[in-house]
Amino acid sequence: MADNGKRRPLAAPKRNYNSAKAKPRKASGASSGLLKGLMPSFRKSKPKGKSPRKKPTGNIFTRAVKWVVGGILRIIWWITFRVAVVLGIIVGTTTMYYYAKLPDATALMDDRQKGSVTLEDDTGTVFAWRGDQFGGLVHAKSVAPQLRNAVIATEDKRFYSHFGLSPRGILGAIRTNMREGRHPLKGHGGSTITQQVAKRVFFSELGSIERKLKEVPMSLAMEIKYTKDEIMTIYLNRAYLGAGSHGFEAASQRYFSKSAAEVSVPEAAMLAGLLKAPSANAPTRNIGRAQDRADLIIDLMKDQGYLTDQEAAQAHANPAQLSEVAKARAGGYFADWIMESGPEFILKDSTEDLVIRTTFDKRVQKAAEDALTNVFETKVREGSKAQAAIVVLSPDGAVRAIVGGKKSGNAGEFNRATQAIRQTGSSFKPFVYATALQDGWRWDTRVVDERFTINVPGSGPYTPKNYTKNHLGEISLTTALSKSINTVAVKVAVAVGLERVRETARGFGIQNELSNGPAMALGASESTLLEMTGAYAGILNQGVAVEPYGIEELTLQGDTKPLFVKTDEDPKQVISPKAARQLIYMMNQVVENGTGGRSRIEGVENAGKTGTTQGARDAWYIGFNSDYVIGVWMGYDDNSKLTGVTGGGLPAEIWRETMIRVLDGHVPAPLPMDVPAKQPTAPQVAQDNNQNKQRRGNDTLRDLAEQIERDVKRLDKEAENVLKKVITGIFGGRN
Repeated sequence: MADNGKRRPLAAPKRNYNSAKAKPRKASGASSGLLKGLMPSFRKSKPKGKSPRKKPTGNIFTRAVKWVVGGILRIIWWITFRVAVVLGIIVGTTTMYYYAKLPDATALMDDRQKGSVTLEDDTGTVFAWRGDQFGGLVHAKSVAPQLRNAVIATEDKRFYSHFGLSPRGILGAIRTNMREGRHPLKGHGGSTITQQVAKRVFFSELGSIERKLKEVPMSLAMEIKYTKDEIMTIYLNRAYLGAGSHGFEAASQRYFSKSAAEVSVPEAAMLAGLLKAPSANAPTRNIGRAQDRADLIIDLMKDQGYLTDQEAAQAHANPAQLSEVAKARAGGYFADWIMESGPEFILKDSTEDLVIRTTFDKRVQKAAEDALTNVFETKVREGSKAQAAIVVLSPDGAVRAIVGGKKSGNAGEFNRATQAIRQTGSSFKPFVYATALQDGWRWDTRVVDERFTINVPGSGPYTPKNYTKNHLGEISLTTALSKSINTVAVKVAVAVGLERVRETARGFGIQNELSNGPAMALGASESTLLEMTGAYAGILNQGVAVEPYGIEELTLQGDTKPLFVKTDEDPKQVISPKAARQLIYMMNQVVENGTGGRSRIEGVENAGKTGTTQGARDAWYIGFNSDYVIGVWMGYDDNSKLTGVTGGGLPAEIWRETMIRVLDGHVPAPLPMDVPAKQPTAPQVAQDNNQNKQRRGNDTLRDLAEQIERDVKRLDKEAENVLKKVITGIFGGRN
């Protein structure tokens, strides 16, 4: 075939790919459109002048690792983004739900379940608080600025700038916990003041994890609902600051006797320091620890610019001190007794804040405490665990002081004066003689002190024994009481009737169960020191029963009209005035010539009675003059035996030291007693003493003869047993 003389080569022409001027072959119109249609719409052709995409670098293993890591990161981001969205929706929804439920801020200020009780002494001065004390609402702007600053510096330094949560604070707390070797979420929490309010108001009873989850939306809701000052105000009013104080106003009054608007920098720092461990750091518990904590707060205030270096140095040099009322901690046992004995529906169940004016006398209380301390420091061996209690009454039954133990009573401590129920011993005997005098017996009626035995139905023979183991023969009732003769007391009780003695004791106020047998005359029954002291006040009160009382007036806080005022009840005459005057004389002779000699005070007419129980487990001395009735008990809490202590010993000395301090130089009026016209002369007393010595000698000889007779019988019995054993050994048990 003709081809113009030339033949086309069979191979395609060779292209020069290395030529910079070489251009890619353009596709025809149809094919170009097809390629564009197949390309992704978002992929654009590279602009002219740029080099083509670089080839992947590295080996296949490196590329595989990068591909896997990138995939994982893309998955994590995918999950995180969606979880964040879901959490955001949940938190936002919950926040709006809480926001809709939040009440006005004022409704959250006071969360106490019960009200407080403020106790005033007989002069109207506050001496103690009980219950959940609330001093009244304060506002963030009404408290002292240094107090607000101390709280912010201590708890949340970015309070006025964050939105309820502080990521920086949380991260800082985690870092601190890890640095101190704790779990990241244990210890410091990094909670803002808003979160703390949310926890205290709404979630205090939830577990830590659940509470933390709910705190976040609630804190956001509170930040939306309330102003910062309102949140701070809720916090200032609800914080518990130790010693029963709820809110900074209550704590300021409790510790410093001033308003929260008047506290100084050291006082503000001490109050702010109580937010952490309020009970342990309470200045009434440990003033030194509270001051050390306050020093840390002062440094924080300086570091955050609330104090200058000079102001901080001055605050360090003048640490906060308790007020005189708080420092004294007077009347702890008395206050507890008021709370126990007052109307339960008022003092224990009321949600109102109450003010009670009481019969408490701080001077008398200190006198009793000082007397007890003096005797234990000078006359009781060091380290002794023996305890003692004191009650001081006015003749009408007004309780002036209560000492429930050797140490000053903190709230809730065991009160031995009002709670310990112990055998009364011979301090019960005045009720026996009161019954006899009421029945027509006289102070000089004579009864024979002798050994005797009576048969007690259901119990068998009963033989009362004197403490001295001796007998005085025929003696008067006055001598029997002054010498605390057991045999005469039992004889008199049986003669007048045990049931009548029981009625007399109950009439004077002994409410505990009394024993049925003749041992009742010797104090085998039990009672409290307060109850016994009140009964003796009835004797002093001319035989009219006296009920110990401590409340004069009860008022709602802020009101002027009292809810309750003490009124005089109808007098209950237990024994006649004549019988009472004779009994007072007989009890006066206990002091002047009997077992109560250590209670004697020169120039003061006193009357009283000693008491020592079986086994010397309790020792009592209760006595009075025309101004005061004082009861003293001594013993061990575990009912162990006292060593060398009787009612006429240390208890009588404690009584004397207490009475001297209470009177403070004042001489009371003479006792209302019938003094016999003819007093025993010195020769008569000597003659009686000689006769008593002779009788005691005879008693000793008789007791010795009886002991020898018992020993002989015992030896005869032992000899008989030995002889039987010998015979059995010889004859092998044969008859």
